[in-house]
Amino acid sequence: MTLEQVARKVMWWTSPEEALQDRLRLLAQVMVYGDMEDILTARSHFSDSDFRTVISRPPAGLFDDRSWHYWNLLYGSYPPPPLPSRELPPSE
Repeated sequence: MTLEQVARKVMWWTSPEEALQDRLRLLAQVMVYGDMEDILTARSHFSDSDFRTVISRPPAGLFDDRSWHYWNLLYGSYPPPPLPSRELPPSE
């Protein structure tokens, strides 16, 4: 499987070319939605440092509890920090 095929699968709303331009977002999408083949493909293109960067600066609202715990445990952060969340502006 190619990284372009993985991009098409986990970022279906955009072209693979556009997905590859935002490599950390692509990697985050793989970490949440990818299957084992997608993850192995990503690991052949991304370093452990890239995975750690996603965990240290995750997109708000993307990770679910299960994937957040898994990736934090895998990269040595246990217990994991709270899931990142979006801040909504106050309603008027």
